[in-house]
Amino acid sequence: MNRTRRRLVQAVVGAPAAGAALRSGWAAEPRALAISHQFPGGTINEGDFRDRLCRRFAAEIERRTSGALKATIYPNSSLMKTNAQFSAMRKGALDLSLVPLSYAGGEVPETNLGLMPGVVTSYEQGASWKRAAIGKALADLLYEKGIVVLTWIWQAGGVASRTRPIVEPEDAKGLKVRGGSREMDMVLKAAGAAVLSLPSDEIYAAMQTGALDAAMTSSTSLISYRLEEVAKQLTTGRGKAYWFMFEPLLMSRTIYESLTKSQQEVLLTVGAELERFALDGAKADDQKVASIYERAGGKASDLSAATVERWRALARDTAWKDFAARSESCARMLKLAEQTLA
Repeated sequence: MNRTRRRLVQAVVGAPAAGAALRSGWAAEPRALAISHQFPGGTINEGDFRDRLCRRFAAEIERRTSGALKATIYPNSSLMKTNAQFSAMRKGALDLSLVPLSYAGGEVPETNLGLMPGVVTSYEQGASWKRAAIGKALADLLYEKGIVVLTWIWQAGGVASRTRPIVEPEDAKGLKVRGGSREMDMVLKAAGAAVLSLPSDEIYAAMQTGALDAAMTSSTSLISYRLEEVAKQLTTGRGKAYWFMFEPLLMSRTIYESLTKSQQEVLLTVGAELERFALDGAKADDQKVASIYERAGGKASDLSAATVERWRALARDTAWKDFAARSESCARMLKLAEQTLA
């Protein structure tokens, strides 16, 4: 860890004690917050919409607190490794992160619901979680584990493949595929694929070397990581999809509770206001990714409702059953999520 990063982490860890002195109003000195994510960096107007969302969030909370809160964005896992972010937030060693919730599945098994194939099949259904019983249960669980949800973000995903397109379940047979979650990997194994588990920012290198034949990831990551350079077959998430990922903007509860009530309200308000931006960005990328692959000489395939249902049926018999059997809490969460299905 270099000296600058060490000072930042030390400052974040020490922030709760400093924040305890803040009883009301804005802080006398600007409070520095760090927002970490794994995606390519850009500007507030250009680049990966997840990075732009973080930059808009930072700019808006600074404006609304008259400079009392200032956030710095650390893209490309430049502050800490991708898989360390969730745990670091729980410990108060990282302030905020925009991260796929299922990456925390090894630590909090219930979070695997954030990428459970077939449980969410549309943006409208995903958005309904926030105000449904499943949303309250998930937010409460995360709060208990030391995490505050600020922005609810869902993204549809597709499959990039070096060889044949993966549309129907049987298309995956014999291929080495990255599914993105423990549950998606179970479905792929049932379909006859070998699976490789790695963060989305490592997909390009794995496909380039031939260690990976195909990868499932969000439309935005398919674009941002330039996977059209190493894979010419694309199955899109536009229109119909069984692969939806919950990728929220999260905050350490320790850091959140060290702020004043007024500052907390600003964070929650700005986070909620950015959900429309996230939805529009995700939907736009579902369309954009197909054009990018076709311009690069690739082929884009779409899913039918019947195909989505085939994947969901396979998921019910494998991943859903396994998840529900893990604990009473997991079973209850899955049942609540199923209540949002049309």
